[in-house]
Amino acid sequence: MSKLETKILTALEEIRPFLVQDGGDISLSSISGSTVKVELHGACVNCKVNQMTLKNGVETTIKKYAPEIKVVESVLPLSK
Repeated sequence: MSKLETKILTALEEIRPFLVQDGGDISLSSISGSTVKVELHGACVNCKVNQMTLKNGVETTIKKYAPEIKVVESVLPLSK
């Protein structure tokens, strides 16, 4: 696991309790250059404010731990 991935996972652990409280969750999908892709799960998938949560909560927290990240995007959860 790279240092960058560790930083991002730490950031997701910080934001996760707030998402879980509302019936959702988040996971890291990929890192490519300065872009991180995350998957929102549970109630977060259909939440009307998920893009606001993504930008104001998730992206801000990731950038706090990994300022080299410039963009955070959500992707649809993979079906299992």
